[in-house]
Amino acid sequence: MSHPNTTRRKHVLKEMMEDDYSLPTEQQQIVRVISSRGNNLHEVEAPSPDAENFLVSMPNKFRKNVWVKRGDCLLVEPIEEGDKVKAEICKILTPEHIKEYTKAGIWPERFAKKSAGLPVSNASDSDSDDSLPPNTNRPAHQQEDEETESDSDSEDTSD
Repeated sequence: MSHPNTTRRKHVLKEMMEDDYSLPTEQQQIVRVISSRGNNLHEVEAPSPDAENFLVSMPNKFRKNVWVKRGDCLLVEPIEEGDKVKAEICKILTPEHIKEYTKAGIWPERFAKKSAGLPVSNASDSDSDDSLPPNTNRPAHQQEDEETESDSDSEDTSD
């Protein structure tokens, strides 16, 4: 017999993966997470630039099953009770949701990739490791070079 938490997690993840990508209703809103405030509360920004940031709560079914980090987009529904917490999370949006919403023309321009504030890197920049600090948890690169040379020598002698 499976543990109830495991069963719940399985159903929540299945619901997220097998989503029909339905469009948001009139009362639902797309928001982006700014920070986690603890106690299953997240500060989010609305798509309109003049709107204030507000708090959203995570419902019980998502708690300990799905994690939300800064920069993730959510679909929220307003709640009437509470002064500080203005909405509750309905859906955590995946890249597939974003593609579908962009095709439908309802994705907020403020959350588009070009205006997300993320640096755009060229392919040539991503190949360069010069800007990365050395990893002190791994041995130096020179050991790998010596191993590859001895491997190639052993291959030559076997012919």
